[in-house]
Amino acid sequence: MANRTVKDAKNVHGTNPQYLVEKIIRSRIYDSKYWKEQCFALTAELLVDKAMELRFIGGVYGGNIKPTPFLCLILKMLQIQPEKDIIVEFIKNEEFKYVRALGAFYLRLTGTAIDCYKYLEPLYNDNRKLRRQNRSSNFEIVHVDEFIDELLRSDRVCDIILPRIQKRHILEENNELEPKVSALDDDLDEELPSDEEAQEKGTVERKTKTERIKRRSRSRSHSVERKERRPERKRDEKWDRREREMRERERDRRVRHDRMEDRDRDRRRDYYKERDTRDTRDRRRY
Repeated sequence: MANRTVKDAKNVHGTNPQYLVEKIIRSRIYDSKYWKEQCFALTAELLVDKAMELRFIGGVYGGNIKPTPFLCLILKMLQIQPEKDIIVEFIKNEEFKYVRALGAFYLRLTGTAIDCYKYLEPLYNDNRKLRRQNRSSNFEIVHVDEFIDELLRSDRVCDIILPRIQKRHILEENNELEPKVSALDDDLDEELPSDEEAQEKGTVERKTKTERIKRRSRSRSHSVERKERRPERKRDEKWDRREREMRERERDRRVRHDRMEDRDRDRRRDYYKERDTRDTRDRRRY
């Protein structure tokens, strides 16, 4: 099969699946040692074992643009085009986090906008750490939910340009996607009482308050009312604290997203500048 895509493979986004990886990076992968030794004659069944051996994610690194094993396996998946059920199992795998990251990246490259939101957004609840190798060959720590956020928001991840997908609010307006539900909302719903419980509790408190007013003096009743307000005040403070935490986390996520966009923009500029310089040098040579 060499480096050709399988015969029965379907076009993805109107093109050969392997063309989703830029030609210069694709050629570097074909020339890499990992591709020639570990990815030769690799099938969908054997791909699982290779995915379980991954110890970090990343794109290309070093001055001579070497691809990481993670990127090599992505190209191999584009070449053999495994079934969607296999990719979904990769994403749902909770034991091997790098298998999950591999499946999520492949689905983002080849899947529809609805599938991307449907299968990737639940991974926001995964806070495990991933090792990522950057362009300077150094390793950095990134969490699974951060990686998923990059896949859904950024234009380039692991040095691969991602296909554009529709915005979530557009799919919601067209009734193609359910509104997003945050895990924090579920926690708040569990802690806060329902409307019926609050109404029943309010009725009981009013009856108790009336009886106490009849039995005790006015000053004593005011003291009782202050004591009864304390649990409500504590509950309001807890709710305010939850809201502040949610706002801070959302603000941090936006700041992190803007920082990653600036970094990706700088990397793209340096990458194209380096490529233009190399092309100019090659033209002068020949």
